[in-house]
Amino acid sequence: MGIHQCEDVEKGGKNGLEDLKKPLVQGEKIIVSNELGCETDGSSSQNGSDGSIWMVLLSTFVAVCGSFEFGSCVGYSAPTQSAIREDLDLSLAEYSMFGSILTIGAMLGAITSGLVTDSLGRKGAMRMSASFCITGWLAVYFSMGALLLDMGRFFTGYGIGIFSYVVPIFIAEIAPKSIRGGLTTLNQLMIVCGSSVAFLLGTVTTWRTLALTGLVPCLALLIGLFFVPESPRWLAKVGREKEFEVALRRLRGKDADVSKEAAEIQVYIENLQSFPKAKMLDLFQTKYIRSLIIGVGLMVFQQFGGINGVGFYVSETFVSAGLSSSKIGTIAYACIQVPITIVGAILMDKSGRRPLLMVSASGTFLGCFLTGASFFLKSNAMLLDWVPVLAIGGVLLYIASFSIGMGAVPWVIMSEIFPINVKGAAGSLVVLVNWLGAWVVSYTFNFLMSWSPTGTFSIYAGFSAMTILFVAKIVPETKGKTLEEIQACIDS
Repeated sequence: MGIHQCEDVEKGGKNGLEDLKKPLVQGEKIIVSNELGCETDGSSSQNGSDGSIWMVLLSTFVAVCGSFEFGSCVGYSAPTQSAIREDLDLSLAEYSMFGSILTIGAMLGAITSGLVTDSLGRKGAMRMSASFCITGWLAVYFSMGALLLDMGRFFTGYGIGIFSYVVPIFIAEIAPKSIRGGLTTLNQLMIVCGSSVAFLLGTVTTWRTLALTGLVPCLALLIGLFFVPESPRWLAKVGREKEFEVALRRLRGKDADVSKEAAEIQVYIENLQSFPKAKMLDLFQTKYIRSLIIGVGLMVFQQFGGINGVGFYVSETFVSAGLSSSKIGTIAYACIQVPITIVGAILMDKSGRRPLLMVSASGTFLGCFLTGASFFLKSNAMLLDWVPVLAIGGVLLYIASFSIGMGAVPWVIMSEIFPINVKGAAGSLVVLVNWLGAWVVSYTFNFLMSWSPTGTFSIYAGFSAMTILFVAKIVPETKGKTLEEIQACIDS
């Protein structure tokens, strides 16, 4: 969740995150092919001086506070479920609504994110998102019943829905090519960090105190935005020429020659206007239908593999499996996400997309199988000493496997398989499907667990198995291919 396509503002096209994910340290000359089929020297746009990089780094640090906030919101419900239900006397249905309504807010935030970001600017959109999150956290902190609790969760969801779009866009638009890939990957890494920190703090603080900790990244973001420039690309797009040049010079250094980059940005703006704006219905044309099946299918399998159910309510899952305390499992769950996500980012361009997806889905299948087996043994009073071990091992294997592939790769492939003229409409549809699936899974998880824990994880295992078949039969390998090569592969 939360990785979207970013605009290649240097060369007049839109590229996905795959084109941005280049190593921090690059060779002397790199040939990059953009989506318009033009090859450019990747080292040619290194305009800034060594000293100017600090403003880019500061701007990125401020922006990824929003990514950290995203993770904090997602991770909040897992360690707090039993305490909130006990303190506010919530039914299972009421808490399920609280946990899942975040995704409804995020869905609306993602849908409106493009309009908000273009109207208010990148900084304005981040301020708006932080304000919604602050309002939401305060509502959660002061809530004495389900209504205010749900309102607060919905507000934080709407805020992170916008964050999920504007943060990678802002970073891509301010960073020089030579370090853009490394800086953009910080977005996903900070989401995972925020979630892990929420898990860890939730084991040692009350649910109200944990809500207050969610204010910290928002306040850091709001303060930091006073010290960083607006995106030069957005300023150029809205015709604020003077501010555009000032912002670009702040980012590249006062002694840097920014004339070439400024001219490239202006060409990009002109080219962008020349492309016809595609509508959602255009995606169902024969020439786009296979790309649509791949993009939507990957998001369906990503969500219906159960990630938001397992992640939102992992503490109660451990308790249900027979652990006297959920803290050990929750801490292990939190700690494993960050290093595995880093490994997945490293393997993305080494192993290829398809192998990483199939290994990841195989791991989530095995993790669900082990967790379901632990509940089966418990319900039949068999090997009871092994039940908690299997539950923790299964869940940890599940989240490690998901983090290494199924978490990020579907978003990368989505950004690569759609032609530039329909990428905006396709991105909106895919994001909508993703958040809708997230809501269905997070809302139904507790009810499914009440019905049958073994059955619940068997369903998720089934979707993981179907993911392997789907990738093997339908999804093309996009590693190292230009857009034209990818389209030819899909058409064949």
